[in-house]
Amino acid sequence: MNLKAARKRRTHEAILESAAAHLRRQGIRNSTVSEVMKGAGLTVGGFYNHFASKDELFADAIRQSTTSVWRGLYCGAKGPSAQARLLAAIQAYLSPAHRDDPEAGCVLPATVAEVALVGGACREALSTELAELAGLFEAVLPARSAASNGGPQPPVLGLVALMYGALSLSRALGETQQSDQVLEAARRMAASLLAGHTGTEPS
Repeated sequence: MNLKAARKRRTHEAILESAAAHLRRQGIRNSTVSEVMKGAGLTVGGFYNHFASKDELFADAIRQSTTSVWRGLYCGAKGPSAQARLLAAIQAYLSPAHRDDPEAGCVLPATVAEVALVGGACREALSTELAELAGLFEAVLPARSAASNGGPQPPVLGLVALMYGALSLSRALGETQQSDQVLEAARRMAASLLAGHTGTEPS
């Protein structure tokens, strides 16, 4: 990669990082291209060298940030088996620490409700990320968990829905006892669902 291409790539990544930060704080409709570019230390004039539209920008930001958060959790998880590491990653996602750090955490709780309204590229990005996350779960779980058509069974998609829904609800409740209870209940349910896939007892 030559120097010019490397510089363009760094600029592109800086724009996506700024976009993800704005999505976490303000959502899709309240975030503007000018704010995102300013956050990346750039002028608006260079935006179209990287993205065709605001929709494309935020769709890419959803894809990149969702993948980055999950892979970071999974790569940092510890356990004696792939299944144990998967459960550890899910539990980290459903932790008070993740709830209390929306600036660096999953972007979905701040964006999913708006995706239903804006549709388009953001909806496609959400669909892709959900499918990929379910696919990552399938790759770790025993082969018998795969549906006959090659797609994930409802329990796997249920895990994804459980993760997003519980985190969203707990963030809405704030740092309260009830919020902690929501996360704890979700962690227990996730362990039970995984135990059903692997044939082990939930811990």
